[in-house]
Amino acid sequence: MRDQRLLALARQMRSNPTPAEARMLYNLRAHRFERWKFRHQTALGPYVVDFSCRSAMLVVEVDGDTHGITIEMDSRRTAFLERQGWRVLRFANADVTGNVEGVLTVLAAALPLSRPR
Repeated sequence: MRDQRLLALARQMRSNPTPAEARMLYNLRAHRFERWKFRHQTALGPYVVDFSCRSAMLVVEVDGDTHGITIEMDSRRTAFLERQGWRVLRFANADVTGNVEGVLTVLAAALPLSRPR
């Protein structure tokens, strides 16, 4: 059973993205990124992740300034997701806003060679 509070939080976060998340969302939504389907602010276990691609089992996190303080919590979150079979990529807000092409290049390299149809 899904946690309704977590789903409500994900819904709220989707409606109020950070500027960096909005930039990533523009590039990832509607199968725009090399035909891969990414979801924005989805619940995975006890966490809400910024972007997920289920077919590639890939999570993309866009980390703001507070993530420097929450290193231990981020590590636990990443470990949980990896135990569930997900790969996690983290990008700083500054990288997304200042070099989105570089971020997308790294992301493309992390995706499997076979693309969805």
